[in-house]
Parts: sequence; structure tokens; C-alpha cells
Amino acid sequence: MKTQVLDEHQIDIAAAILKDGGVVGIPTETVYGLAADALNGEAVAKIFQAKGRPMDNPLIVHVAAFDDIERFRLVREIPDSAKLLAKAFWPGPLTMIMKRTDVIPSEVSAGLDTVAIRFPSHPVAQAVIRAADTPLAAPSANLSGSPSPTTARHVLNDMDGRIDAVLDGGASAVGVESTVITLATEVPCVLRPGGITVEELREVLGEVEVDDAVLHRLAEGAVAASPGMKYKHYAPKANVLLIKGSDEAYIDYVNAHAADDVCALCCDEDLLLLRTKTVSLGRRNDYLTHARHLFDCLRRIDENKTIRTVYSRLPSTEGVGLAVYNRLIRAAGFEVIDLETV
Repeated sequence: MKTQVLDEHQIDIAAAILKDGGVVGIPTETVYGLAADALNGEAVAKIFQAKGRPMDNPLIVHVAAFDDIERFRLVREIPDSAKLLAKAFWPGPLTMIMKRTDVIPSEVSAGLDTVAIRFPSHPVAQAVIRAADTPLAAPSANLSGSPSPTTARHVLNDMDGRIDAVLDGGASAVGVESTVITLATEVPCVLRPGGITVEELREVLGEVEVDDAVLHRLAEGAVAASPGMKYKHYAPKANVLLIKGSDEAYIDYVNAHAADDVCALCCDEDLLLLRTKTVSLGRRNDYLTHARHLFDCLRRIDENKTIRTVYSRLPSTEGVGLAVYNRLIRAAGFEVIDLETV
């Protein structure tokens, strides 16, 4: 398997693989996806096998136009709220959950009566979907639980020998997975934060709730209605610990625990103050940059085999910061050191 550089010929090759029931790594504006024909249950099962992903974790179906939802009869009914959101945010990093039809295989929906649908903005993703002439199921193209891939090289590091091909569309612009909102409840509810913020969704729909599992561990026995809710995700091999406290308290704590096997996941303003290995997400309040850099930073930490512990700032929950918080709290297995209560 090798990385493919985008041109029409390579798009056609990828489409042929997908039509034949294969699996292809494709770029999107959020992260790279592991794509298979969403209407072919046997093909979709190969995604779970390649990733080592639990079968009770639903997938997102990617389309190349809003009209594809009706064309392929993916949902029972398109609510008005979906039309409003699509007009505002599609194509883009927003996934909408609606009641599915029987066209959707159980492998995609994890046995739920709903399906998650997204129209990505990346031109390569759109071209592949159109050429394959079918919606594509495409979770992140990484081994289950590890940091998501934002470059073709990341995909190859995890998936070489496990899938049929990878298309190289450059680095992902958003850097974290799409915002997921369910429209199958009385009040629309965000199940996973991403590049489209809760505040932006409320500007379009008015009332929008945020599921408790966005910030906390999913309740014991609860069913995951969206990817990214149930399991420990996004984690490097090193142990991630989140630090809650002031800027000064974070610096002091990390310096007190500095060691050869310790790394600080920090901000640019911290670099000259820390006395240990550092990886920076960007300037302190630049949450868009933090999101874009997060998974690459976690993978860079993995490349340093000596690092055993990562001390990260607890991110803000404002705007896109909520998406970074959601990913890091799961990468840390919900371990937070609260310096404000010490």
C-alpha cells in the first residue's frame, strides 16, 4: 500500500476499490477517514476489522450533496431543522443524526434506529464519493483509541497493510472530528463537539442542548448514539493527565514534576517557563489552532519513545475549545488534577 497524490486517475482507482467492497483512507477537512461503501454491510465490517473498533460504536455516513440523502433514501424524513443546518454549515464539519431507513446496514448504525450523516467540504472527499456513486461510511483512519490522523502519513503509520489505499489530500484544516448533533430528539442535542460550535448551532436553531457525555464519562450501560462517546479515545501511548488551575499553578506543578520521561502539552507562552520536554498547541487562547494541532501533537509525543507522562492544560470549554476539551478529557481517561482544590 502506498500514499496516493490527488489526480483524477487516483480518484478513479479509489472509487473502483470502494465499489469492489474495499477500504480507502481519504482526507476530509476534519480528520482523515477510513472509507467504505456505506450501503454494503460486508465492506463496512472491514472498517471495524482494520481499526480494531468495537462494533457497538456507530459510524458516520458521508454524502457529496444534501440531495443524496433523499436520492439514496438514507432517512425516513428530513426535518426542517436539518435543512436549516445544512444551509448554514454544509458542506462542512457538521454531522446530523436522523431516523434511518432499512437501507442503512446495521454495521453502520450499531443497531440503532438512527444514522449520522455528513457532507464534507474537502474536495478530495467529495470527488471520491461522487466517483464511487455511493455514500461512504468513514470513521477516523486510525487504530481504535489512538490519536486521530490529520495527514496521510498518520494513516500509513496506523493502517499500512490493513487497508487497500490512501489518498493524500494534505493536512486536515479543522483537525478534530465533526460536531455531531442529533435531530432525533425533541430538542436538538450536541453529542460530540467539533469545528461548528454550540453557539453557532443555537444561532440557527435556537434551543440546543449539550449531552452530559460531552464533558463526562458516558453513564454505565448507556448506549453510544454517536462516535466518540463511549470509549477512551484519542490517546497517545503515554499517560495523559489534565491540569486544572491558573497559568502560574500549571507551570509550577509541571516544573515540580519535570523528568526525562515527562512532557508538557502546553501553549506558546509557556515554552520559556517550563523545565521539561514541551509540545505546544499554539498561542493560549487560539482554540482553532489548538484543534488543528492537537492530534499531530499527540502523535509527535508518541514518536518520542522515552515519554511516559504528559501534563496538559485543561482546555477552555468556550467555542471550539469545547472540542479540544472533549478530546483531551477522553485521551486522559477523565484524569484531572485539580490544583484549585489543593
